[in-house]
Amino acid sequence: MTRQEFKRLVADKIVILDGATGTELAKRGMPAGVCPELWVTEHPEAIIAVQQEYCAAGADIVYVPSFGGNRCKLTEFGLADRLHELNRALALLSRRAVGDRLAFGDLAPTGQFVFPIGELPFEEAVNIYKEQVRALLDGGVDGFVIETMMDLQEARAALLAVRESCDLPVMVTMTFNEDGRSLTGNDPISALVALQALGADAFGCNCSTGPRNMIEIIRGIKPYARIPLIAKPNAGMPRLIDGKTVFGMGPEEFGSFAPAFAAAGINLLGGCCGSTPEHIRCQAALAGQHAPLPPQPAVRGAVCSARKTRLLAADRPFAVIGERINPTGKKALQAELREGKLNLVRKFAAEQTEQGAALLDVNMGLSGIDEKEMMVKTLAMLVPAFDTPLCFDSTDPEVMEAALRLYPGRALVNSVSAEKERIEKMLPTAAKYGAMLILLPLTDAGIPATAAERIETVKYLCDKAAEYGYEKADLCVDALIMTISSNQAAAGVSLELIEWCSREFGINTVCGLSNVSFGMPQRPLLNATFLGMAIGRGLNMAIANPATQEITDLVAASDALNGRDRKMSAFVGRYSGAAATAAAVAAPGREISPEQRVFDCVMRGDEEAIAAAIEAALNGGFTPQQLVDEALIPAINRVGEKFEKKEYFLPQLIMSADAMRRGFAVLEPLLQHDGADAGSRPRIVLATVKGDIHDIGKNIVGLMLRNYGFEVFDLGKDVPAETILDAAVAHRVDLIGLSALMTTTMTAMKEVIALAKDRRLDNLRFIVGGAVVDQAYADEIGAHYAKDALDAVRVATKLLP
Repeated sequence: MTRQEFKRLVADKIVILDGATGTELAKRGMPAGVCPELWVTEHPEAIIAVQQEYCAAGADIVYVPSFGGNRCKLTEFGLADRLHELNRALALLSRRAVGDRLAFGDLAPTGQFVFPIGELPFEEAVNIYKEQVRALLDGGVDGFVIETMMDLQEARAALLAVRESCDLPVMVTMTFNEDGRSLTGNDPISALVALQALGADAFGCNCSTGPRNMIEIIRGIKPYARIPLIAKPNAGMPRLIDGKTVFGMGPEEFGSFAPAFAAAGINLLGGCCGSTPEHIRCQAALAGQHAPLPPQPAVRGAVCSARKTRLLAADRPFAVIGERINPTGKKALQAELREGKLNLVRKFAAEQTEQGAALLDVNMGLSGIDEKEMMVKTLAMLVPAFDTPLCFDSTDPEVMEAALRLYPGRALVNSVSAEKERIEKMLPTAAKYGAMLILLPLTDAGIPATAAERIETVKYLCDKAAEYGYEKADLCVDALIMTISSNQAAAGVSLELIEWCSREFGINTVCGLSNVSFGMPQRPLLNATFLGMAIGRGLNMAIANPATQEITDLVAASDALNGRDRKMSAFVGRYSGAAATAAAVAAPGREISPEQRVFDCVMRGDEEAIAAAIEAALNGGFTPQQLVDEALIPAINRVGEKFEKKEYFLPQLIMSADAMRRGFAVLEPLLQHDGADAGSRPRIVLATVKGDIHDIGKNIVGLMLRNYGFEVFDLGKDVPAETILDAAVAHRVDLIGLSALMTTTMTAMKEVIALAKDRRLDNLRFIVGGAVVDQAYADEIGAHYAKDALDAVRVATKLLP
């Protein structure tokens, strides 16, 4: 199937997808704990029967059962060397089963976090998926689905693997919790914006929640969608009845949500955990009565990080692009970059984010350094720590490609000019990764002197960008501000271009604001005055320093006056008494105590700076125990509070935990010298239960427990009950943490607890958690429930005071 054929298919009707596969295979004899991919190839009649039932129920697209067919997952079963054989065989079986319906190759998580959040290198992740893609292509798949993704960066790696291997359609679905975020904090809008820009043919969500919550997600992202939307909800939440996992939503109730999905704007609809062919039959019957709502995005011009979207458009609030992460004219920053340090970059990013920058411009152009290496290093630091979208500023296409390839979001590229080399190299690079563009009306002949000449250059650039699929909403024109010190008419030329772009041509405009006053006295006055004039002509973005009071005041006032600040809420909030007091407290230059610097390092996740901050505090008279009690512990507790309130997300949580660990490593020898008892730490055994090979959540729990002073014995995944209890006895622990992600394995938790009773290990207490576990199940099996990593710390601390 071609991508164009796929587009026509989803335009004609609401396309029906299949339902759950694992539970249907279990009904046909697949035991827990085996490799499903291998079992299916050894029992082909089972998958053929399941998929033919789904086709009979109305499914137009069926997923090849290759969910765990990537190298990382197959390695856990010792089957990595059979990757190509197994995936090809699975694809062939599905093609045989579905007849004239479509079989899409299924790509799913590796079970590892991908750089820059995790340790799996991004290119390795791409190559892992490419191996599987090649095998599925050999098996004759009609397209691909990337599903159940919990991290945008891993979804990007899989999507690039498909896009760089073939031109078949590819759908992407992520899993969002009830709070509307993925495990790593990605929100649905940012995920959509990033993935549709990167080339996904459809986007949506699957698993984690039932139909009611998923309808709200689809409704929320529809205004941003340029591509069809997908939903594959669970059949309610799982419950354990008589030792069996049961989903509470029957086929008729499940299908009854189809009209609401259609009204919300769904284009492809199916089922996930707990759904059966009968669920899909009921869903298809009602979905067939409704025509699909085609993608008609009401919102355009979006950039995003992995956790935040910012709209760039004439009717949206003015965007200040923070200019400070640029070594030009900054000797201290230049010196740090040449030493490979990023302390000032982190500082500038934090300050500009706090000061309200819409984006952060990142420029690493400096003689004496490897610009590409430093850009990647900077990106790796900024992405987990800050949610402000990034603008990559480089004239080198290789540097730009490295940044865009790794960035888990949709960036703004600064910039593409009409120079032949930039058109030929920079424009295709930006288009490949779907970035928004700043167009610079500069030609090989130089800077056009008149507004008319610049207008012609802008038209040429827009035509070239359109050849790569760009619309005006994806583009911003640089007004090319020149200093009035050498040409007093320069400002007028730029203002004329801004007015034409905004009033006649209908395109975003941006400028490097400080250029206008270069070489002049009273630069802040000139900059602010020119900005006001430019906003009056239609300027809607500026690369500037958000710490400049005159600029931020002018922007806030202009947004309130021209209606871009809806109900003037931002203006009132900024200039109310409470906000003014808070701003005064946070004013730059205020004195920070050494103890506060240690606290701030944990809050910011600044692992590089915390050792020096601790040394300064110790030299200032603080004792090691004081720093633990009054800085490290309060800071990580504050991080936990922010995590619970969804002000911080998993990447910040991990960074803060790493900074705290580094701080403890510095202080631990001194604490022991002070007489602290190193052997008195509370102990806990952690394990993912037998038959379950998912351990991301458990690993995060272990990380947090260690940073709260626990001694953790992590047994890994797929651990038998006997091994868990033997470890508890050997390590003399009183607390065991059990994890399960699958409904088919959660019953193993009950078996561990029952075996402990049989062995009279009455001292043991249990904490349970995982995506399918809830308080009711914990109560039923006699365990304590933890909803997430921080909750696990709280529960463990109460049980082992």
